Order: sequence, then structure tokens, then C-alpha cells
Amino acid sequence: MVRRAYAPGIQRKKRGGSASEYKKSLDEKQTLKKWYGLSERQFKKYVTETLKKMGKVQDVSAELIRRLEKRLDNVVFRLGFAKSRVQARQLVAHGYFLINGKPVNVASYEVKKDDIVALKEHKKAKGVFKDLANELKRKEIPAWLSLDREKLEAKSIGDPSLDEVKPPAEISLIFEFYSR
Repeated sequence: MVRRAYAPGIQRKKRGGSASEYKKSLDEKQTLKKWYGLSERQFKKYVTETLKKMGKVQDVSAELIRRLEKRLDNVVFRLGFAKSRVQARQLVAHGYFLINGKPVNVASYEVKKDDIVALKEHKKAKGVFKDLANELKRKEIPAWLSLDREKLEAKSIGDPSLDEVKPPAEISLIFEFYSR
């Protein structure tokens, strides 16, 4: 009996070659979109608004990442209040957080510099946050946020940088995709 490196039957030629520029751009867009958990419409809006600022902003890649990182659901995730961005979005939608003392339940709310993000007092007793103190000790907080671990509140003290975030996609290919 002879063992061959391929399955029995008629062998079909596989399509080879490298991926097209369009496919590469599409893959990068899909990667970043899924990383932040956004719909196509939401993501396209962020990219097109960033492209409109192209003349005013030096680095459009950094501007796009800055805008995506400053979303409230992402800030909650980065602070360690949620285990995933999906959970962070749900916690925000259910009204668990205050921004400068006012309740906010919109995940896309942009956290500005000097905004204080706090967990509501009566929500701290919920089961979701039962081991939060231990998890926050291990969590590394981004440099543009400062966290008070006892009060469970944080302050935005700056803007996120592209180097600090290290997105999993090539941002320039995303702009190339949307500029068609």
C-alpha cells in the first residue's frame, strides 16, 4: 500500500498567488472593526470623519485610534471593569457608569480629557464586580487614564497614542479601503 501526501480522488489545482490589495485592505478593516466590536456603519462613520480632518491633523492613523479608544465602552474595558469589550458595552448600556456625576448609557460616548468615569455606588455590589478588586491589582492601566482602585473611578488625563495601543491592523490600509 502506498501512502500519498494528498487525499484520494481527482486532484484539482489550487488557486495560488498573493492576495489582492483590495483583500488586504478589507482584512485590515475587518480586523480593527472586530477588535473594537463595531458595526460596519459605526466604523465607517469613524473613518470618514477622520478622513475629513485629514488637513487639520498630522497623523490620521493616530487620530482614528484616539477616537476609537476614547469610546466609553472601550475605556471601561481598558480600566478593567469588564472582561471584554462586549461585556463593557453591555454594562454601559445598562447604566452602570457615571461621567462627571451624570449617568451615561451610550457606549459610543467620547470620554474627554479630565472626565471622571465612575461606577455607580449601588451597582458595586453586583455579582459582576465581586472579584473586581483582585483583578484591578493585576490589570495594567493605560498611561492616559488614572484609576482610583478604592473608589472605582478613573480620570482621563490625556489622549491615547498609537504606540501605546498597538492596534492589530495596518491603519493606512483601512483609509485606502475607504478612499475608493
